[in-house]
Amino acid sequence: MQFSEWEPVYLEILSDMDMDRSSDEASARLLKMLTLNSDMISEETLHTLMGTDVIVVGGNASKEDVLSLKDGLAESRTIISAGAATDILVANDMIPDIAVTDLDGDTDLQKKASACGCVMIIHAHGDNADLLTEHVRDIKGRIMITTQSRPDMALCNFGGFTDGDRAVCTARQFGAKRITLIGFDLDNPVPKMNADPEIKRRKLRWARRIIFDMNPPDVEITMR
Repeated sequence: MQFSEWEPVYLEILSDMDMDRSSDEASARLLKMLTLNSDMISEETLHTLMGTDVIVVGGNASKEDVLSLKDGLAESRTIISAGAATDILVANDMIPDIAVTDLDGDTDLQKKASACGCVMIIHAHGDNADLLTEHVRDIKGRIMITTQSRPDMALCNFGGFTDGDRAVCTARQFGAKRITLIGFDLDNPVPKMNADPEIKRRKLRWARRIIFDMNPPDVEITMR
């Protein structure tokens, strides 16, 4: 997705969620600074890692979902974990090919995934500057950094708002033609301590729109 296509949606999100673009951009500048000496992966390299058949694992994934992946569902498919999905995959001895994260969740497991070869696509937004400061320098594997505002030579933007729909946008950007969603519940947010469930429901409505309403006609999306 080109930024010219994404920006009008982003502006709608800012208005709907009462968010501040300048905070997103300040966090993005911080992420750039923190990753000056990181092992940055190019878009060309990421394209070679992305198959046409992709599984995106969401934060509602269960141990049974992971077992189905290990029992053959993942064979010959690129596995992208979104947010907390990395935690359950790694906890059950499975390393995704790519993880899309804003560093919410169990960062020790995400760092383990990175050390085991998972490409980490780390996202900056207005609410995660503290997490970036605390954890980014400990991620030693290959990374890409993203923003939901205007991209530049270092910061990428493939579209997307939550970890899940950003993962789908990334898959589409790099050539996926069949995307299977596992562990996605776009109606019932996962409860989080000190988090407003109504805000999460609004985020999920945006995720549904980005995943399905904005899906190009040549990409097939299914949910398990």
